[in-house]
Amino acid sequence: MSKPIGSHRPLHGSTTSILGGDTAISGNISATADLHVEGRVEGDITCTALIQGEGSEVIGAIMAESARIAGRIDGSVTAREVVIMKSARIRGDIIYDALTIEQGAQLDGRLTPRSGQAQPVSRPAAVVEQPSELARLVLASPTVEAEG
Repeated sequence: MSKPIGSHRPLHGSTTSILGGDTAISGNISATADLHVEGRVEGDITCTALIQGEGSEVIGAIMAESARIAGRIDGSVTAREVVIMKSARIRGDIIYDALTIEQGAQLDGRLTPRSGQAQPVSRPAAVVEQPSELARLVLASPTVEAEG
């Protein structure tokens, strides 16, 4: 029995929709399931869990319960749990409950815990914060974890 193209059923029982590397979408995406993006999206994404591949690009805001970012994003990310992989290049604010940033990731934006109160995040010495709280992160040490 073959599976439908573009989706599969993960172990936890919800459906995952996959946008392949050859896919380009212009418009907002709203999914009640998990979403795996390998292509290009110009628009806002709302889903349960987002997995973004290294070669993908999102131009728009992301809202999800969890987000694993490995590609390029030009827009904000709001999620309970955010994991920023070393290949990620983000220009926008991150609003989170739990945050993990791998060594080598780049971020040009604000890090804001959902509680709305800025909390100090342990960062390597190579990271310089600007007075406006906007920071460009190019991490040069092991993974940084922060929980809001």
